[in-house]
This record gives sequence, structure tokens and C-alpha cells, in this order.
Amino acid sequence: MTEIRAADRDAIDQAAGLLRRGELVAIPTETVYGLAANATDDRAVARIFEAKGRPRFNPLIVHVGSPAEAARFAVMDDRVQELAQRFWPGPLTLVVPVRPPPPSGAAEPSPPSTLSPLATAGLDTVAVRLPAHPVARAVIAAAGVPLAAPSANRSGAVSPTDPRAVHEELAERVALILAAGRSPIGVESTVLDLCGDRPHLLRPGGCPLEEIVEAIGPVETAAVRADDDAMRPRSPGLAGRHYAPRTPLRLEARHHKAGEALVTFGPDLRQGPEVANLSADGDLVEAAANLFHLLRRLDKGGYAAIAVSPIPMAGLGLAINDRLRRAALPDRIG
Repeated sequence: MTEIRAADRDAIDQAAGLLRRGELVAIPTETVYGLAANATDDRAVARIFEAKGRPRFNPLIVHVGSPAEAARFAVMDDRVQELAQRFWPGPLTLVVPVRPPPPSGAAEPSPPSTLSPLATAGLDTVAVRLPAHPVARAVIAAAGVPLAAPSANRSGAVSPTDPRAVHEELAERVALILAAGRSPIGVESTVLDLCGDRPHLLRPGGCPLEEIVEAIGPVETAAVRADDDAMRPRSPGLAGRHYAPRTPLRLEARHHKAGEALVTFGPDLRQGPEVANLSADGDLVEAAANLFHLLRRLDKGGYAAIAVSPIPMAGLGLAINDRLRRAALPDRIG
């Protein structure tokens, strides 16, 4: 495994060449670092699951360089195009039907791309996103293929927001880490299912739900039975216990007990090596960017538990609370 700075064209070209040859490359995105592979190469996508120890039934987000590229394998109806125009490039993943093959003998100017069925977990839907990070976009363009790219960590663990965290998680399991500092958003993309009559929020994330509702109207937000082992998720990030440090979490905590670390939010006078504030100013954007980074730091401290103060359920707070709730499963909430 090599770690290089993603500051020059040679680094981008090296990453693209590795991806075309079926290797795994960790790339920066505006949300978290992604573990990228050629989404049309079965063996390459299978290596993602091997590196992460990820269940085969869990689909992956396919990253593209343009809406036109997405339309080669995804059904881009008017509603999808409206959202793509407003929020792409950016932290919004859209779950849409896979584009069916043309009838036998029919000619199309732009035939559908053949995604690996491992990338879609064998479903007739696909999760697709156009990232905003300039390095991610440059790699996709240079590789010339869509990239399957879940977070670059072991399955269920805390997502990495900097190259050091990627190295700690995957070490020799990737051919290259493109290092470009901290991910500016710091939580994964929002995932919106557009396969039904009404949009359905599958995962809150970096694109606030309020902005989506403003753009297209009501969105279903009913809880997903993510803890049901019989369920085949339509989206990444729906496993019951997910984004989890090794240290147990205790949520909605007003105080921390002896031996515990404490994650606070907003003005708070408590200090010490065991205390970490997501945002002293009460800024949810700053809190989201710091979440995984601080959890990783406290996870190395040998604490009995990590107590987390209440986080507002608005804007990016919805995504932050979702990640904390999943990390605290099965019975650590309270």
C-alpha cells in the first residue's frame, strides 16, 4: 500500500490506472474517504467486500462523473433529474431503478453500462451519487468508469475522515491511499429512495432533509427495519449496528461517569483529556465534520464507555443522531 498526496496529475493518473486494473484505491470525498473500485468489474467489487468484511447483501454507492454517466445504467426520470440538477455534485445519493437492457436487436446511441451485480447486491435498483470533492471527480474522470466506493473502513466501524484513519483501518488491503486532508462534511451522504410514488429517506446525511423537501415536497421518513436480518437493504449504511467504535456508547448523557469519556455539543465548561466538544459554538456543520474524528480519538483512550450529550434533531443533527444511534446498537441507547 502506498499513500500519496493527491495534489498533482501524476497521483490522479496512478490511481486511475490502478482502478482500471481492478485494484482498490482509497479516495477523498467531501463526506468521508471512500474505498473505490471499478463498479463494472466483478472481481474488483468483490475485493471491496473482502477488504471491508462486508455482508454481500449490502449494496454499494456507485459514484459517477456526470448525470449523463449515471443515465447509462440508472433510470433518470424527471424527478431524479430535478434533484441531480439542484444537489449534484454533492452529498446526496439517489436510489433509482437500474436501467433495463434494450430489446433484442434494438440499437441505442448510448447502450447501458454493465454494472457488477455485486455493486447492486443483485437488486433491480442502484444507489448513485456525483461527489463534489475535486480529487474524487478527477479520479472518476481519469479512470473512465463508474466507481463503487463505500466508506474506507472495516464494515460497521467508524467511517474515516482523514488518510491516517484509512491507514489504520485497511493498511495493506488497498493499493493506494490518495491523501487530501480531512473530509469537509464528515458524515456520509443522504440517501433518498426514488423508486416509489413518494420519495423515501433511507439515510439522513450530508444533504439536509429540509433542503430536499423544499426542492421536491414531502418525503417519507418512516423508520427502516435496519435491524432485521431478513431484510435486504436497498441502500448502504442500513445495517443495524454501524459506524461503531469498539468502546460502548451511552447516548443522551447529561453527565459522564468515572472511567467514561464525554462528547459534548455547544457551550460547555467541562474540560480534560476525556472531554471532546463536537462544536463549542453549537454549529451542526462543524459537529458533523468532527464526529467520526473525535469518536476515533476517544476510542483509543481505554475508556469504559463514551457518553454523548444530546444533539439537536435538525439539519445535519438528524444525520449525526442517526450515526450515533446505529453505533450504540443493540442495547446501548439511554
